[in-house]
Amino acid sequence: MMSTFPAMLQSDPILDNPFLSFGNGFPTWDCPDLFPAVQTPPRPLDSSSGSDGSNPNQDNHSNSNSSLTSSDQNRASPVVDERKRRRMISNRESARRSRMRKQKHLENLRNQVNRLRVENRDLMNRLRLLLCYVQRLQIDNDQMQSEHVKLRQKLSEICQVLLLQQQLHQQHGHATT
Repeated sequence: MMSTFPAMLQSDPILDNPFLSFGNGFPTWDCPDLFPAVQTPPRPLDSSSGSDGSNPNQDNHSNSNSSLTSSDQNRASPVVDERKRRRMISNRESARRSRMRKQKHLENLRNQVNRLRVENRDLMNRLRLLLCYVQRLQIDNDQMQSEHVKLRQKLSEICQVLLLQQQLHQQHGHATT
């Protein structure tokens, strides 16, 4: 077949090995229709999530290497399909339970936030009342201290007056005798 190509193309290394230009030796495009002997069975839509961990290429290799006959493989296929179906149902149920737990957790967090907001508001109100009470006590205390200073001053003045009267009385009493 190479003889049908022009002479200048026969010496081209890319035509000798068309995959030489690729680093790993494989083309970057996917051409399953070029290789009909290696067909992969179509996967059901439900198992396309990849959560079952199976690889169709692995299945082909394991089936070709196994010692199962064609009839054994036909019987095993419904069992495998049933397992996949059960696993899929189980995964869906697990995901549904997980969503329910998450929803319940979020609802609990929202309730906790609401409770804490109410508690915070109550504590802030109590703090405001206490601050008002403290301010009122401070005003009363300042007034009482001021009154205390005035009363001590008056008492001191009264004591001086009494002392002067007593001294005068004693001097007046000595002068008359």
